[in-house]
Amino acid sequence: MAVLIADMVPGGARTLRVSQREPGRSWPSPYARAYDAQGQHIALNRAQGMTAARWVIRAHPEVIWDEAYDLDLTTGALRPVAHAYAATGGGR
Repeated sequence: MAVLIADMVPGGARTLRVSQREPGRSWPSPYARAYDAQGQHIALNRAQGMTAARWVIRAHPEVIWDEAYDLDLTTGALRPVAHAYAATGGGR
């Protein structure tokens, strides 16, 4: 699945952050943001972000989506964002 998503989002994307809450909305809505290897945001259009988020959420029904998760597009690993912050010393 990570390979399919990597093909769908703009080139250079290495991480996809997925959540059930789009910033600025009070109701649940699948949402994704892409980041490059340096942690810089890569713009996705609404269709790309929503489609990618839906794919990840549906592929991982065991996950409780109250928090955001990062999908590594090179390895396919899914981890809570809190773990990503801890691994980088608080970055991104």
